Amino acid sequence: MKKIYKFLLNSLPRPILIRLSYVFKLFAPLIYKGDAVECPVCENKFKKFLSYGSDVAHRENVLCPYDLTLERHRLMWLYLKNESNFFSSKQLEVLHIAPEQCFYSLFKKQKNLKYLTGDLVSPLADLHFDLHEIPLEENTFDVVFCNHVLEHVNDAKKCMSELYRVLKPGGFGIMQVPQDRSRTETYEDWSITSPEEREKHFWQYDHVRLFGLDYPKWLESVGFKVKEYDPKKHFDASTIERYRLIPEEVLYVVTK
Repeated sequence: MKKIYKFLLNSLPRPILIRLSYVFKLFAPLIYKGDAVECPVCENKFKKFLSYGSDVAHRENVLCPYDLTLERHRLMWLYLKNESNFFSSKQLEVLHIAPEQCFYSLFKKQKNLKYLTGDLVSPLADLHFDLHEIPLEENTFDVVFCNHVLEHVNDAKKCMSELYRVLKPGGFGIMQVPQDRSRTETYEDWSITSPEEREKHFWQYDHVRLFGLDYPKWLESVGFKVKEYDPKKHFDASTIERYRLIPEEVLYVVTK
């Protein structure tokens, strides 16, 4: 069963996985009922989370069986809840690129948000477009989310520049990426084209780069100001383990 689950997770197109997940969430919480881990997004508790990831970057006990959050989603949620005005009564215009299913319905019904989603192919997107040329006016959004997208695109800095353009002065954004914290500089090699080799070098078959510790400099190069949100400075070890966060993962929050 575990092999079948892993095969489907890594083989099926994203739109199909999104649709199948609605069925999966009906019975998975019953199978994993317990109190060892907790998802701060859906606020459910389980005996463990599901595994997730490619052969190169596979992780155990990370995927919430109810709302399908991963470590990065739970970290972002905790930042928004504890450190931002995102859940206040203030009216905010939000652009969410490649909207994550775990956030989509929650943000969609949030009364203080004017919430717009965009993606090339996702069924959750209001607009479909190429991130290299966002068909929206500059200085439009108070908040921009674009998570685990920039490792897929041909020109990451061009996409960052487009996100900077549509963000209002004073607005903030979160643009998470897979990051190899043992690597000083971002790794790109355009001669690597096969899915097998890309997974080996960039952690996933459809990635074209692996960001290193210089990722904040990439963001700054297009105009963003960057601040770091380090979970170890905000939560003790037991909380990090219960939420199944990655202690070394840093959330880079950008402002204009």
